[in-house]
Amino acid sequence: MLSSCAEYEHFIYTIIDAYPVVERSTLHFFTTSASAGLLKGTLWFNNGFELRVVEVIDFAAGEILDYSYTVYKGGEKLRWYDPQPHPEDSTLAETYPHHLHELPDIKLNRKPALDISFDTPNLPTLIEQIAALSPPIDEANH
Repeated sequence: MLSSCAEYEHFIYTIIDAYPVVERSTLHFFTTSASAGLLKGTLWFNNGFELRVVEVIDFAAGEILDYSYTVYKGGEKLRWYDPQPHPEDSTLAETYPHHLHELPDIKLNRKPALDISFDTPNLPTLIEQIAALSPPIDEANH
């Protein structure tokens, strides 16, 4: 799916149809050259979460050059994914350089980001992970 701008654009602009858990999308794909583009925007989920997305993609190489994925609930940042290398952290070696930051101590609490890569679309994995997140306990009891 990272083989052409047109194919990826089709995926992005039909994401609500493909994933009913996504209620709303402001994802926009901008071509930056004949074979590259920038994806920016937010996905809102029916479980109250939102995913803010930034991707820089080189379709000629078939890869994501850079990305940032941030998960929010009620305005609170709960998790973010990035490829910033942390070679000093051996617990991240399995998915190097891909990892996520989670609460508590979100800046320093890093974990391997399974199924996140530079050579395949990450949004399907992220959508599935966010769809599986439960609402906070206080919301679940009301």
